[in-house]
Amino acid sequence: MAGQTFGQILALGGGGFMADPESSLDDLLLSLSDKSRPRVCYLPTPSGDSDRGIAAFFEAFSRRECVPSCLRLFGVPVRPAERLAEQDVVYVSGGNTANALAIWRLHGVDRALRAAWERGAVLGGVSAGANCWFEACVTDSFARDLGPLEDGLGILPGSFCPHYDGEELRRPVYRALVDSGFPAGIAADDGAALHYVGSELHEVVASTPDARAYRVEPGAETPLEARILGRAF
Repeated sequence: MAGQTFGQILALGGGGFMADPESSLDDLLLSLSDKSRPRVCYLPTPSGDSDRGIAAFFEAFSRRECVPSCLRLFGVPVRPAERLAEQDVVYVSGGNTANALAIWRLHGVDRALRAAWERGAVLGGVSAGANCWFEACVTDSFARDLGPLEDGLGILPGSFCPHYDGEELRRPVYRALVDSGFPAGIAADDGAALHYVGSELHEVVASTPDARAYRVEPGAETPLEARILGRAF
């Protein structure tokens, strides 16, 4: 649509506050908002609304210049679409991608997330919280063995694979899938993230010098240059 302003997405291959409460990737996520104290909603559906993850989120984000909150969907959800419409930033947890997508679709959260992006909000997350934004991904949602998922939210084109250097089977499984006709896409190491403006990749960022991202196509894997982040924005 002409004149439409779309939001930004930061898809983390691994890391974030669960690994480091002072993560520079989380600092970047907040800095993408144009608000001085953005309203940040943690959406822990992939983790089954893990109390441990929720506590870690509040511990990490209460130290930052933001207004943190959490939207639980297990139990009786409280106005999920309306609450997401009030947020400047939405941060999705790691966990089970397929389960999260199913629950979001039951409660209209999938539509609310797309609406948030369409009005210019910042969306982000780690692992499953990164998988969800793409058309397809590599996941262990269905079994311990990795496999394909091809019904993501589709806000971002192509496929995604997190933990590319963190789990030994990620690279060979993703490469084999793409070589066999699975949508091409991008893989990210732990500590690396993809910053999208609208649906276009703006840059790759990393919290450590050795973290990388790769464009994966049939028969080819191309490293992408990453900007190494400092601690403050």
